[in-house]
Amino acid sequence: MLHKRCGPGTEAYKRAAEQIGDDSRSVGECRYIVWVAVHGLGNRIVSLVSTFLYALLTERVLLVDQRTDMKYLFCEPFPGTSWLLPVDFPLMGQLDSSRCYGTMLKTDDHDKMFFCERDQNLIRQVPWLVSNSNQYFVPSLWLIPSFQTELIKLFPRKDTVFHHLGRYLLHPTNQVWGLITRFYNAYLSRADETLGVQVRVFSNPAGYLEHVMNQILSCTQREKLLPELTTLESQVTNKSTSPKLKAVLVTSLYPEYSEKLRTMYWESPSSTGDMVQVYQPSQEMFQQTDEKLHDQKALAEMYLLTLTDNLVTSGLSTFGYVAQSLGGLKAWILYRPTNHTTPDPPCVKSVSMEPCFHRPPPINACQAKTVNSTRFVRRCEEWTMGLKQVDSADVF
Repeated sequence: MLHKRCGPGTEAYKRAAEQIGDDSRSVGECRYIVWVAVHGLGNRIVSLVSTFLYALLTERVLLVDQRTDMKYLFCEPFPGTSWLLPVDFPLMGQLDSSRCYGTMLKTDDHDKMFFCERDQNLIRQVPWLVSNSNQYFVPSLWLIPSFQTELIKLFPRKDTVFHHLGRYLLHPTNQVWGLITRFYNAYLSRADETLGVQVRVFSNPAGYLEHVMNQILSCTQREKLLPELTTLESQVTNKSTSPKLKAVLVTSLYPEYSEKLRTMYWESPSSTGDMVQVYQPSQEMFQQTDEKLHDQKALAEMYLLTLTDNLVTSGLSTFGYVAQSLGGLKAWILYRPTNHTTPDPPCVKSVSMEPCFHRPPPINACQAKTVNSTRFVRRCEEWTMGLKQVDSADVF
């Protein structure tokens, strides 16, 4: 309803755009927040969902900068209107300007003042905001007192924020949905069990690393997600005439991880007698942000991961966060290796399907010391400097 009243093509939008730069302090009947794409697709999606929640809480119209390939990835989410920022927007060339509130506060611990009540009171008077972030900043919105009542009403289960908002907002285009359905029907639909394994290598050089492969095997076999291997057919414990078919979906820029898994389970029988088939949709070798087909494949793979029964993801990867949250899954998170060695333990089960906010302000910033909402957030499993939403915090 807000988009239909204030969105692109309306008289209200036209007046608001014409008033940009006007000395008048009148906010007008409509307020806006413009989302600008930053970094890779996973970062973009988590920041877009965060910005959408902020727009809901502050009654702003969300507009998406369409200079990237977002319009080729997602359908319009709001019927009868558009979420795309018109290309003739007066400040189109200044959306990345350094003359912004966040940049002015950059010396103050990564824009932490944005999450202070007094600063939000000031920001409410600004008709046009630009969100230039690559973070999932939802956990810190819970620390703003004026937002808490509405947030609790919106999300009785506190660990479902991204899940519900993402499913409402993010609808793949027909081209992307075709990639998803064709692959799923061909390779995953007939399996008795499916496992998703998302591999992101942050080290330099990247590529295939033996200790990462060992970590994946250690995690999946320790947690009984994949059967162990045996050298002799006589050692197979399950003599059933109808062994289970387990399909493993591997998403990675590199082909070696899936090839290694596929070879292992072809050359040796599993200890349970189950059959393991390994598939990898694409092998792009390096990230190609804003290349249309590359990003469409990446989005398709995120959605394919949401369709698996169990999920293993690389720690700190926003790609994995999106898959976990959209799928309503609690993934096993692979710890980030140090010194090129396999961590022990290799992985940890996520306590929440929510993404991690990697760079939050201090938990005691502003009024947060006295805010009870801290019971809804805790430190991230794989990144103790980060925060994530939980339904009921265990130990903060």
